[in-house]
Amino acid sequence: MNLELLFRQYEEKSIHGRYITLDSIEPLLQKLNTDNQLQIIGKSVLGKSIYSYQIGEGKTKIFLWSQMHGNEGTTTKALFDFLNVLHSGSELAHQLLNTFTFCSIPMLNPDGATLYTRENANKVDLNRDSLELTQPESKLLRETFELFKPDYCFNLHDQRTIFGVSDTGKPATLSFLAPSYNKEREVNESRLKAIHLIASVNELLQQYLPNQIARFDDSFNINCIGDTFQNLGVPTVLFEAGHFQDDYEREVTRKYVFMALILSFNTLSENVIVSNGINKYLNIPQNKVVFYDFMYKNIKINYDGIEIITNFAAQYKEELIENQICFNAYVVHIGDLENYFGHFEYDAEGALYRDDLEDIPKLNQKADFYLNNNIKVVNGMIKI
Repeated sequence: MNLELLFRQYEEKSIHGRYITLDSIEPLLQKLNTDNQLQIIGKSVLGKSIYSYQIGEGKTKIFLWSQMHGNEGTTTKALFDFLNVLHSGSELAHQLLNTFTFCSIPMLNPDGATLYTRENANKVDLNRDSLELTQPESKLLRETFELFKPDYCFNLHDQRTIFGVSDTGKPATLSFLAPSYNKEREVNESRLKAIHLIASVNELLQQYLPNQIARFDDSFNINCIGDTFQNLGVPTVLFEAGHFQDDYEREVTRKYVFMALILSFNTLSENVIVSNGINKYLNIPQNKVVFYDFMYKNIKINYDGIEIITNFAAQYKEELIENQICFNAYVVHIGDLENYFGHFEYDAEGALYRDDLEDIPKLNQKADFYLNNNIKVVNGMIKI
């Protein structure tokens, strides 16, 4: 199977970028609603519709949800790419629909999506509300889970650009996790199924995304939905869509999420048994905070007539301005940058720092400055 070709064929081109809202996806849901597969299962805090979409007649039940965090839309895009495959009438579509019944909630947190926030409109992180179920969105997710009775759960998220594949200097474009079901992080039958699935998908995906797949931290928190569902005995797989080089719109990452979904369901449909699955899973490098968006090294700074050489780093803040996501770079660290990497790195080789304020970089200051009066840096990027 040519996954690159498959993605190009079924990519949903009407949605792109980082700002994916209910208005973005409602027309797509209506277009895909060819046989009453679409249901409004409830409303958000602000009264927005929350949809479920169910398709397939297979014995194995797959439950997927995306945008539990409103500002994490990469997996939503990939989910619609995958739904296009299911509607294609292809041999692959028939195989999947005969093997599985898919139930998806493409956007669990439509209020957060509009506001481009992690939390819902009540400023609650839905992924810390799986036990108390204080929010309407959390209750709807749990009710759908209990009604559908899935055999596997797919918990679809984004992660920030700060994550890398251990200390390799490679960004963690995709990270996976088979969540723990107890504090001891033991492996029972349910978790083992998720572990074997991830091990298999990782092996297959390495040919497309070599050395840029990581394993997410498995600390147990019953308030997190993946841990809860695993605790309830349903194999659960966490997807974290991260950064690919120069892909701040997450269009390349989207492709790899799509590939991972296809490979997951192919693996399950073919009942692939992975040898040494636990070891292969544990050998996936750990997801680790090791990146900044920008690193500037060997910068000369004049402190009251005393010149020193230092380093500093800047990070993008994703800010919603007039319904567009703007990437604005701010200084977040000054000093030693050992053991960290930059998605963009620049060695100033002792060039003198100057800006339009006090000629000294300060935390939370916009990354706009000059080096030796002949290099201009605007919003983190060098403009010579």
